[in-house]
Amino acid sequence: MKPEILLSVNTKKEFYIDAVNNCGGIAVPEYCPEAVTGYDGLILCGGNDIGPSYYGEEINGAVNIDEKRDFSEFNLVKAFIEAGKPVMGICRGCQLLNIAFGGTLYQDIDNAKEHSSFSDYDLIHTVQAKENSFLSELYGESFWVNSFHHQAVNKLGKDLEITAIASDGKTVEGIKHKTLPIFGVQWHPERMAFSKRRDDTVDGRLLFEYFIKMCL
Repeated sequence: MKPEILLSVNTKKEFYIDAVNNCGGIAVPEYCPEAVTGYDGLILCGGNDIGPSYYGEEINGAVNIDEKRDFSEFNLVKAFIEAGKPVMGICRGCQLLNIAFGGTLYQDIDNAKEHSSFSDYDLIHTVQAKENSFLSELYGESFWVNSFHHQAVNKLGKDLEITAIASDGKTVEGIKHKTLPIFGVQWHPERMAFSKRRDDTVDGRLLFEYFIKMCL
């Protein structure tokens, strides 16, 4: 039986749906879903900046905050953690996972122009995967990804470990919980797979396949 994957997503959902469905899952997209855990896995999709009050800071670079979505997703993550079910965070979702475990964010990284075009297209750069991490097993030690963000992990959350760093040598691009089936990436693999497959990055399909296997 195919695993049902809850997508916590805003209006830009079609590529997430395609990636999950094409990798053997059944995508169930919802905006601000209730904190229910009847699904086999959860994907926290990209989107707006997260309110810095969740990590004890005033607004100092965060923009376009979606308070309703923040509230929903922090409750969702708590429920999935308690249920021991897999969670994958993409871009905003990666940042939210870090906060959920007590971490903080850089609200506006000093080299944001290297990580976002601030337009409708993704930049690309290389990332360095941690040796023997699942990312290095999927893609090797160094590989190209897309990039569309101006915030990033600052203080790392409790029991999380860094799995990848950007080519700038400082921006966290991947995190993973040490014991729970939870991980996040800062790039957008759904825009590197299937109909959005690109020649200048690795194949995002592999990351979705990895997650779907976790949910079986």
